[in-house]
Amino acid sequence: MARSKEFEVNEVLDKAMEIFWEQGYEKTSMSDLVEHMGIHRRSIYDTFNDKHSLFLQAMDRYCSKVNATLLAEVKTSKTAVEALHTIFGFMISESEDMPSGCLIVNSAVELAARDTDVDTRSLEQFTAAEQMFEQIILWGQRDGEFSSNHDAKKMAEYLHNISVGLRAMARTSTDKEKLNRIVNVSMKVLEN
Repeated sequence: MARSKEFEVNEVLDKAMEIFWEQGYEKTSMSDLVEHMGIHRRSIYDTFNDKHSLFLQAMDRYCSKVNATLLAEVKTSKTAVEALHTIFGFMISESEDMPSGCLIVNSAVELAARDTDVDTRSLEQFTAAEQMFEQIILWGQRDGEFSSNHDAKKMAEYLHNISVGLRAMARTSTDKEKLNRIVNVSMKVLEN
């Protein structure tokens, strides 16, 4: 008779997501996962198959959580400018209980060149981010907050590139004031 799971899958997946986010895929050992997730090695294999599958599921969980948070933030924004400042603020801010930077950006840098699954997931998330930026830019153009002299899709690609850089720099000891100056310059580009 099979034993029932003594843990909630999303809770342990969140713990795996956090350690992969903090340490990266290569540096995180199965022993690290067992210790951080608080479950037995056999339970990890039975539930998630292997380290790579667990990592991909952690990436998916991260995307789901971040996308839900950003969507909620954008929906409550009164203006497109406010929506962009909220998104960039989310990317720059450090939550005391979460690693800095972005799991997707970190994973793309670490693995995308040699792992097609990570590459595919990263590109999907990057495309979703660009689409979100494009919709906000169109909103701002429609309401007169942003110049209509720029193609919204191209500006979305530009803003996404800025956001990737911000998330990478957020992993370092870069002063948050500097990151906010970069955001402010990027916002001015949209207005001209």
